[in-house]
Amino acid sequence: MSDNGRMSVRLHGRVQGVGFRWWCARTAKGLGVVGDVRNCPDGTVEVRAKGESDALSRFRERLSDGPPMARVDQMEELEVNGETDFSTERFEILQ
Repeated sequence: MSDNGRMSVRLHGRVQGVGFRWWCARTAKGLGVVGDVRNCPDGTVEVRAKGESDALSRFRERLSDGPPMARVDQMEELEVNGETDFSTERFEILQ
């Protein structure tokens, strides 16, 4: 869900063990988007991002496809808290 240039999504499908986090960081950097990505214990990947509205739209669009070996079955929009703490300088890969 977007809120003032922020978005937070959880990706379901074959998204772990396929280089998704690394691809996500490279894609975000190329679009000028900052934030973070992490694997979740349930096999999903969570992405939090901040950037210009058009850059976030392009990022979200690319996330729906993911890297070549991934398969995104569902993109779940998460609530964005205005005080969500994540990097405002770069895109980070979390554990």
